[in-house]
Order: sequence, then C-alpha cells, then structure tokens
Amino acid sequence: MAEIPDRSDHILGAETALVQLLEYGDYYCPHCAEAHEIVMAVLATFGDRVQFVFRHFPIEVDVQSHHAAEAAEAAASQGKFWAMHERLFMIPPALDDASLVEYAIALRLNVNQFLQEIADDRHVSRIQADRLQGQQDGVQSLPAFFINQHRFEGRWDEPELIQTIQRLLDSDRQNTI
Repeated sequence: MAEIPDRSDHILGAETALVQLLEYGDYYCPHCAEAHEIVMAVLATFGDRVQFVFRHFPIEVDVQSHHAAEAAEAAASQGKFWAMHERLFMIPPALDDASLVEYAIALRLNVNQFLQEIADDRHVSRIQADRLQGQQDGVQSLPAFFINQHRFEGRWDEPELIQTIQRLLDSDRQNTI
C-alpha cells in the first residue's frame, strides 16, 4: 500500500477525484516513457474522476536520470513541473545537460535560477525522499503504479488500466445508489 500523497507531491487532476493513479517513474526509463502516453490517454478518458500523482524513482547509477529529475523539480519551483515532465518524456529522450537547459529556455523559465538550483543540489533531498518512499512501497521495477494506494499488479497498458479504473468507478457508483 502506497503512502497517501500530500501537498509536496506532483498532482494532476481534481482533489474530488474518485480514483487516484500514482506512478513511480524515471525520465530515462523507456518503459516509463511508454507508460506516460498511456497515463495521458487514461486521464483524457476519465477527466476529473481520476487524479494522477507522479513520484521520482531515478535509476540509482544513471547521472542523466538524476539530472532530469532535478530539472523537473527546478521547473516545479517556477510553476512548470508538468510542462517539463512532458518534455522529459519525449521519445527518444535527450537528457544531457545541454538539452535540459534548452527545455528550460523553451518553457521560458528563469534559466539562471534553474541552473543555480541544480548546481546547489536544491532538489536532491526531495528526489531521494520520493525514491525512499517508493522502496518502502515495494517498488522494484518501473514504471510502478498504485491505484487508490494499492499496488497495481496488472499490465500497465491502456485497456487494462482503463478497465481497472472503470471497475472502481462503477463500484463506487453502486455504493452511493
């Protein structure tokens, strides 16, 4: 069972959503990039009935993976987490430092602030906290999904996620009638 998200999490969607989809992911992971497209389709299907939460789980030995997570957090400090998140999942991923700066420029971030935050390792503890929480939640491979705090053990393809979420929504509707 995953820890309940709080205000420090990156949350997309309505607080009143009946279903919450939480992902532990890594911008360098090709499976996470595939899953990103699926998650966007799921959110488009269900609208405000599903809330999405993203937590970092960077590959420990990969520098670009960590830098990409830091770039997302540096963008978040300027209110642009989701825009950077989207860019970081472009296929094929370009996560070298020069590309990260290009993304910051394209998003019209204050590039000096962006670079300073990364140079100061300002967001490393946040990223490490996400990863530690993922380990406590039992994450062993990526992407890892939790639906309403319960580990999703099915295939993370669009039909399976949609079917699982629809069942939850239908059961909630049955309980309120």
